[in-house]
Amino acid sequence: MKFQHKILTLALTAGLALFGAACQKKGPVSSGDGVDLINVPLESIHFDFDKYNIRPDAQQKLSSHSEWLKSNPNVNIIIEGNTDEWGTEEYNLALGERRAMAAKNYLINLGVSADRMNTISYGESRPVNPEHNQAAWAQNRRDDFKGRR
Repeated sequence: MKFQHKILTLALTAGLALFGAACQKKGPVSSGDGVDLINVPLESIHFDFDKYNIRPDAQQKLSSHSEWLKSNPNVNIIIEGNTDEWGTEEYNLALGERRAMAAKNYLINLGVSADRMNTISYGESRPVNPEHNQAAWAQNRRDDFKGRR
């Protein structure tokens, strides 16, 4: 049983490594289903350490995002959850998903249709600031918003 667990752990780790490498590729961004992503004027929101609750500054941004989305009904979005480098890779992927879902649920409560939003977690694999200090970690604890038609 321990041997099977080790093989499963190695396979999962290899899969996550390949997923992270794919996330790092440069060039045109694609959603994976043949639909190219579009730029949208939706600013990232940030989170406190080890938290996924929507902060007051993020509430203001999400309110603005909801108004923009309502006035652009042909645009769907992908909410990308991100974390800092603290914690295990598995923990950070789960935390990134909770952050993305928190933003999605907040937007739903503001009247944006749930079927216009998808979520994905990148955990710690896509830092905007690669440094290893408090300022960098604070920048990396975020949700990004990508559009798709």
